[in-house]
Amino acid sequence: MAGDTTVGQFCPFSYGKGLPERLRNSSGAVPVYGSNGIVGWHDTPLTQGPTVIVGRKGTVGAVHLSLTACWPIDTTFFVEFADAREARFAYYLLGTLSLEQMNSDSAVPGLNRDAAHARGVRIPDAAHRAAIACILGALDDKIDLNKRMNETLEATARAIFKSWFVDYDPVHVKAAGKQPSGLAPHIADLFPDDLEGSELREIPKGWEIASVSDICEFAYGKSLEASTRNPGEVPVMGSNGQVGWHDVPLVAGPGIVVGRKGNPGVVTWVNGSFYPIDTTFYIVPRLTWVPLSYLYYVLMGLDLPHLSADSAVPGLNRNIAYMSRLLLPSRKILEVFDRHFQLIMNRAYQNEQENRTLTALRDVLLPKLISGELRVPDAGRYIERCMH
Repeated sequence: MAGDTTVGQFCPFSYGKGLPERLRNSSGAVPVYGSNGIVGWHDTPLTQGPTVIVGRKGTVGAVHLSLTACWPIDTTFFVEFADAREARFAYYLLGTLSLEQMNSDSAVPGLNRDAAHARGVRIPDAAHRAAIACILGALDDKIDLNKRMNETLEATARAIFKSWFVDYDPVHVKAAGKQPSGLAPHIADLFPDDLEGSELREIPKGWEIASVSDICEFAYGKSLEASTRNPGEVPVMGSNGQVGWHDVPLVAGPGIVVGRKGNPGVVTWVNGSFYPIDTTFYIVPRLTWVPLSYLYYVLMGLDLPHLSADSAVPGLNRNIAYMSRLLLPSRKILEVFDRHFQLIMNRAYQNEQENRTLTALRDVLLPKLISGELRVPDAGRYIERCMH
């Protein structure tokens, strides 16, 4: 049975404790939490078990969950639990209370503990709390698994690029009279067996050096105010990544977005079609045989953030970026790299799409389960229906 109580009675908040960066042992495995999530690492925890962290100053009311011992700093409140299922339930419960709207300070945003404690809540019995935590936790665990899988996929693609086009591993192995391991013979045959001098450094024989302006255009994004966006499936891209959704793309994807204002030089890969706003550039190849997959890693390697041209408002001057010089391998090797990259990124895109479905499902279930509108057996049937 559900019972009427308050946040303060069910999960009273404790104050976090200051831990300046200079006092942290960053080589430790203990997450340090601020009001906006993990802000660093330490070797000693403040809590001893699963912990719910709530933003007190700064990002007011943001709720985070650490299933391991952690250190919540003094911009946060925290609630420590002995049981991970109870911690999960409290995390989901607090996430439905709109604590971010309980800002008590005008100059510096702050969450008043007494006001938060006074919030009334209905708490189901322990068995139902555990079941709710299990159902919603399973969805979150799958979302987290997909995110970690995508990090691994991205690291794999990045490692291939570095091996082939930065370290020239296949070229060095062939120069030593050996066969590159891990490469099919028909792929290994595409690499030269020697290096030669260039204006930048030694490069594989027969490859070239070109300017960015020869290879691609930095096209301007287009203004799209939040108030004019329509609900849709098209990601709206800003200078530091996605900033929303729209129903009509400006650019057929996949593609590359480069920050122009605000976060100049930040390079972002977009798997599908997208809408880059006016704080960005998007990349248009000038040599059609040079794939975007190669340009993505090359542009990241140019350290574009340091080419900011404005002092007051950081901005990337594309004419300065155009003067940068880059390596231009052979067409056939780029074709092979692009095939590898597309296989990897297609799987990552599938994971992203699955996470969108899982997140939407979790967000629908969360308030219904917490309020008791949807019972646990019904939730299982609901998930099965939505996932098929």
